[in-house]
Amino acid sequence: AQRGTLDWNQRYEIILGIGRGLVHLHDEYHFKIVHRDIKSSNILLSDDFRPKIADFGLARFHPKDQSHVSTGFAGTLGYTAPEYALNGILSDKVDTYSFGIVVLEIISGRRSTELRSYGSSTCFLLEDAWEMYENTKHTNVIDETLNLNKCEHEHATKIIEIALLCTMSPASDRPVMSEVVSMLQEGKSSAKIQLTRPTFLRYEDRRIRINHAKPKDTDATEELHTDTETTN
Repeated sequence: AQRGTLDWNQRYEIILGIGRGLVHLHDEYHFKIVHRDIKSSNILLSDDFRPKIADFGLARFHPKDQSHVSTGFAGTLGYTAPEYALNGILSDKVDTYSFGIVVLEIISGRRSTELRSYGSSTCFLLEDAWEMYENTKHTNVIDETLNLNKCEHEHATKIIEIALLCTMSPASDRPVMSEVVSMLQEGKSSAKIQLTRPTFLRYEDRRIRINHAKPKDTDATEELHTDTETTN
């Protein structure tokens, strides 16, 4: 949806519906189904704005008794989790990460790879949202075309925190989707979990720059990049 075309309640119901869909995939079969390509363009909306997760061409079955599997990368840069993009470590937490990015897109009305300039630096959406959060200005992430009342404003702010929680690294710090849906329904993030700076992947001239933590194995697939550069 374009900026300004959906009100806050519609956006919230879409977010919640996507989350419930992922819980269905992850928890309601004898095995987990990891979608691997959760992104805004793979979310279809019905006439009454009910979301449906589409395009299962990259989906993988995941045994419930395994924390993760190792596999080659397949997905969309800008939405994929860093441990999967760089090291091929696949778990349901990969979908959790992608969900967090989609939530930020829905709230902000921006694309995940849309750059914003701040002086001499530029930030993608996740970086921008984190910087705003760190400076207690994460309300600036909210789509400016939304005319939110005080209650809606507080609600949107809490959903942003939940989205950031979904993008934390390592993957073990992210909640499973059933926990995410519970938080969304309660309208709050867990007070017991302190948000930590996400790992930012930047895609410039087919190079990936990692801002945050050096991965255990910097060898990534040739589909992704020709070089890996680590900063800070």
